Order: sequence, then C-alpha cells, then structure tokens
Amino acid sequence: QVQFVESGGGLVQPGGSLRLSCAASGFTRDDYTIGWFRQAPGKGREGVSCISRRDGSTFYRDSVKGRFTISRDNAKNTVYLQMNSLKPDDTAVYYCAANTKGRNCLYWAMDYWGKGTLVTVSS
Repeated sequence: QVQFVESGGGLVQPGGSLRLSCAASGFTRDDYTIGWFRQAPGKGREGVSCISRRDGSTFYRDSVKGRFTISRDNAKNTVYLQMNSLKPDDTAVYYCAANTKGRNCLYWAMDYWGKGTLVTVSS
C-alpha cells in the first residue's frame, strides 16, 4: 500500500522560504513520477512541480519557475520542494502525489495522493 508522509508546511512571510518533504513507502516499482500539487481556497488542484524518480527529469508550472526547486533522495524515498521568494498567491494546501503510469504531472494522471500540508504566506 502506497503511503506518503508530508511535512514542512507552515506560516511564512512574503519573500520567505519553506521546504516541503514527502516520504513515500509501498511502491513496488522504481519508475514513477512524483511531485507536488496545491489547492487554494475556492480553486482547483494544480500541479506545481514533479520529478521522475528514475532519471530526475523535472516539471515546473510557470508561476513557480525560478523560485521553487524539486529534488529527490532515492535512498530515503523522499522528495523535497524548496520554496523561495514565497508570495501570498502561493498560499494553499500542498499535496504529494505520484503517477505510476507515465511522466505527466497532471491531476487526472496521479494514482496516489497524500493528505496535504498547509502553506500560508502572509504578513
């Protein structure tokens, strides 16, 4: 059974930084795409960034390019999202998710979801 343990959310001032972690377990294969989605109040869930566990190729949505960095530690089965220069628009619940069938970082393509961690950017 695939499970995620997400951590690192919290309250931060605009311009600040946070690092999210997602420790995964239960995968029976090592070729999958894993990443982060977010959902702000009253909005749909959107892909933020994903990474291939096998070759490290990455995807970022345009609004976070240059500010967020995704990385993985395969030995720990953990993926990280370093978020810098945070803006109030980044406020959302951030979910870890995985796609075991391909490389798409899209809501409909993800097979497994974490419970989410709240990120609030406010002064």
